[in-house]
Amino acid sequence: MLPVRAAVLYTALLFGANPAAADIAAADALRDGDMKKLNFAEAQELPEIGLVGLDDSPRALSEFRGKWTVVNFWATWCPPCRHEMPSLGALQQVMGGPEFEVVTVATGRNAVPAIEEFFEEAGVTHLTALRDPKSALARNVGIAGLPVTLILNPEGEEVGRLIGDADWNSAEARAVLTALMR
Repeated sequence: MLPVRAAVLYTALLFGANPAAADIAAADALRDGDMKKLNFAEAQELPEIGLVGLDDSPRALSEFRGKWTVVNFWATWCPPCRHEMPSLGALQQVMGGPEFEVVTVATGRNAVPAIEEFFEEAGVTHLTALRDPKSALARNVGIAGLPVTLILNPEGEEVGRLIGDADWNSAEARAVLTALMR
């Protein structure tokens, strides 16, 4: 099946197809392992619903425009989130930089001390931690359970969504993300 997808992608590019769509097609062809749960869709603009930092300062996902962003919705009480968070931290260490960032959004009632303790226990020290205390953003973008991870393009539009936990630092995840970023 992979050679057929590659041929379709090559033909589409040859005839001037949208490069962003081609990036998604290339990434889709690489989905394997946990990334089989990742669903791609036409880019959709996210609402500008305010979030807050751990210090209660106003924050927004628009701060990350200009780079590919993996946005993980999670909660301190969520066992799959606890399992997944170290791989998100490792992904940030490996791929993080001016073109890519992993951002966590604790949705619902998550006390700051509980978030800090969660990160400490998970060994995560370098992820951007935001809060959606009333779940306004989560509800608006259709988050019904946790964890859910969105992939945003540099324009801040959702292009992919994975429901459930995944190993985000796997070779498969890094291959999919690298293909998107080309």
